[in-house]
Amino acid sequence: MGEKMQFTELDQYLFGQGTHYDIYKKLGAHPTTQRRKKGVYFAVWAPNARSVSVIGDFNNWDNQANPMNKVGEIGVYELFVPGAKAGDLYKFFIVGYHGEELYKADPYANESELRPGTASRITDIADYKWKDTTWIKKRQEFDEKRDPMAIYEVHPGSWKKHPAENEDDPGFYNYREFAHELAAYVKKMGYTHVELMGIAEHPFDGSWGYQVTGYYAPTSRYGSPEDFAWMINYLHRNKIGIILDWVPAHFPKDAHGLADFDGTPTYEYADPRLGEHPDWGTKVFDFGKNEVRNFLISNALFWVEKFHIDGLRVDAVASMLYLDYGRKDGEWVANKYGENKNLEAIDFFRHLNSVVLGRNPGALMIAEESTAWPQVTGDVEEGGLGFSLKWNMGWMHDFTEYMKLDPYFRKDNHHLMTFAMSYAYSENYILVLSHDEVVHLKCSMLNKMPGLGFDKYANLKAGYAFMMGHAGKKLLFMGQEFAQLREWSEERELDWFLLAEPAHQQMKMWVKDLLHLYKRHKAMYEMDQSWEGFEWINADDGYRSIYSFMRHSKGAKKNLLFVCNFTPMARDDYRVGVPRKKQYKLILNSDEEKYGGTGADRKKIYKAEKKECDGRPYSFAYKLPPYGVAVFEF
Repeated sequence: MGEKMQFTELDQYLFGQGTHYDIYKKLGAHPTTQRRKKGVYFAVWAPNARSVSVIGDFNNWDNQANPMNKVGEIGVYELFVPGAKAGDLYKFFIVGYHGEELYKADPYANESELRPGTASRITDIADYKWKDTTWIKKRQEFDEKRDPMAIYEVHPGSWKKHPAENEDDPGFYNYREFAHELAAYVKKMGYTHVELMGIAEHPFDGSWGYQVTGYYAPTSRYGSPEDFAWMINYLHRNKIGIILDWVPAHFPKDAHGLADFDGTPTYEYADPRLGEHPDWGTKVFDFGKNEVRNFLISNALFWVEKFHIDGLRVDAVASMLYLDYGRKDGEWVANKYGENKNLEAIDFFRHLNSVVLGRNPGALMIAEESTAWPQVTGDVEEGGLGFSLKWNMGWMHDFTEYMKLDPYFRKDNHHLMTFAMSYAYSENYILVLSHDEVVHLKCSMLNKMPGLGFDKYANLKAGYAFMMGHAGKKLLFMGQEFAQLREWSEERELDWFLLAEPAHQQMKMWVKDLLHLYKRHKAMYEMDQSWEGFEWINADDGYRSIYSFMRHSKGAKKNLLFVCNFTPMARDDYRVGVPRKKQYKLILNSDEEKYGGTGADRKKIYKAEKKECDGRPYSFAYKLPPYGVAVFEF
């Protein structure tokens, strides 16, 4: 006889406290056996509903066939339905607080009907056989402060596509096909992690997955939950970490979704000044409600623990922290101290990060936070929010503004590339060139660059080298590695055909060699969180728009020297100051033919001589070509 599933008094207590971290094992739809009958146990939270019943393929969608039973005062309804089975579609029929009839998808469903359908699908994810034990064990030792992280941000639906069979066929790769192709590409290029956009179920392709209706369901666009798990297994066995975009900031108003779930604001703040995002036309989660916090914290744990995800990139953190985010005067409500800080969201983040990271050593919580909010990655015990890493949006803005300038005007804006080092250690940062920088008429990375032909490519190569050498982890959006010409669109695959042209091949080779250089040299990442890891040689060579700096490993045993020229002027008389009378080995040179350079002969070893330069006692001469980048090991 199967164990009877039920929502117990203990479940009610923990859920009401907001600490039922495995709530997804109780709420939702769970195939089980009761009294020797196979069926499905359903449970849903609808505290202000007049009545709830479950409808689906198993009862011909009859509103009256399977009324659910209310359990206790917390407002959970449950029912075991014999004969219901995996694969059946279902919804909850809710008579709301005001008597309205609502047809809602299951907030805790693990699979959804393929869009444009909106029903949930019964599935059994309990018994998947994981084969990534070695990776998960090794992950426990991962330390984002001292280990390399080079992230490839990918939108699965538009990375690559199959030729469409008809006008309604989106040509998506399924999870398994995608895994094969992606793993091979990412390994070859040298990335350590992939960040996947748009995995949680969402109705509209054009939202890129940022308008979620199925928080516990991998999107059915690319296959089943089992296919999704297979993909994770495969990437892990190829030593690739997986980060998911996660959206706890807001949710859409779709009729089948979370909005006014039981006829009242259930998941969202009741006051529209708190519960609506005017910019996005979405609802805001009520972070003061224990059951809602529980829903979100349990969801984060679900992806990390149930599906072995290595990290979550938390979207739009600033919109959660500030009560006046995107709102005009009179459109927001101050907190009890008269401030614009959302105290409930702050508390939520501290709780979330403490639980997720406390239970899962080596996992990552990454904040997309676009303001100067203090201690985003600081310890919760010391007043921080407890994130592992933060996107460095300030660096991204300054970097792109500088790179867009005609080289003639760069000398007056030299500080744009050096300013980020003044705050580089205030947080644990990731330098990002994400999807946000190549949409909405912002141009592709290549088309941001000034000049024509060679100049554009050479500018971008110099920019990527500077980024790779700078303190902080790295993230590039798909297509940027081979200089995609067009802005990204979720409707088409990347322009892979460009790789038939030498300029794009050369860019891809350059990025690949930068990534492998990054992973190979501890100086590039080991001291990312220490002033000792980065040292300017000359941060003030504005007239020539040249930046020179060193990266140090622990004990300064193996160091790297970067020189980046951001003008089309050759500097045959260039001399760089160095700290020691040693040999400096040229290990990366942008002037090689394979990168689109002249291929001019250059010696590999440069001996420092006692000749003051850049305030250093020693120096050596190096002929610096237009937009030239040189990296030396010493």
